[in-house]
Amino acid sequence: MGLHQYITGLTNLETLRRAPGFFKYEEHSVAAHSFKVASIAQMLGDIEEEAGHTINWQRLYEKALNHDYTERFIGDIKTPVKYATKSLRSLLADVEESMTENFIVGEIPPEFQDVYRRRLGEGKDDTLEGQILSVADKVDLMYEGFGEIEKGNPEPVFLDIYRESLKTILQFRQLACVQYFLDHILPDMLHENFADKQHLESVTADTLAQADDQ
Repeated sequence: MGLHQYITGLTNLETLRRAPGFFKYEEHSVAAHSFKVASIAQMLGDIEEEAGHTINWQRLYEKALNHDYTERFIGDIKTPVKYATKSLRSLLADVEESMTENFIVGEIPPEFQDVYRRRLGEGKDDTLEGQILSVADKVDLMYEGFGEIEKGNPEPVFLDIYRESLKTILQFRQLACVQYFLDHILPDMLHENFADKQHLESVTADTLAQADDQ
């Protein structure tokens, strides 16, 4: 028993592809996604601190870096499938939790097991750090969708990914970092020149308007 298998799992994440089953101009691995989410979470944490809020940086980094580690056990399941029904989502969560616990007990030395239970557990909780993780995860997913739309990918799933990611981000609009994203980063994204720009601007405006009406 040692930490060898944990390190091996990091390599496994390099081979797991995001949004499997769809044509993509640019492939993204779970490992690359985890790094980008950690970097985006760091940026969002900086914005929250600038707004006068206290960030537990250890908690934020642990949540962001490890938030998809357990996908080494079940892979990156298509979002429409994963969220098809509440019972399926609950079942997948139970399977993931059980496999994670078996991994911790079987591979992690006893003196570190509680640490890795914390790190590999569900990070998207009600803490400020958990909320930042939720936003950072969707910001990266939104950019993945945007990147394919910008390149002219005809797969409609990427427009759905963009729209649904923005909807989730808007659920956290009470956060200073989300307000900053909406006021500064999103307009810069839409300022880029690409073929379907007007359509994406329309989708963005509709999504923002729907959130305002709720």
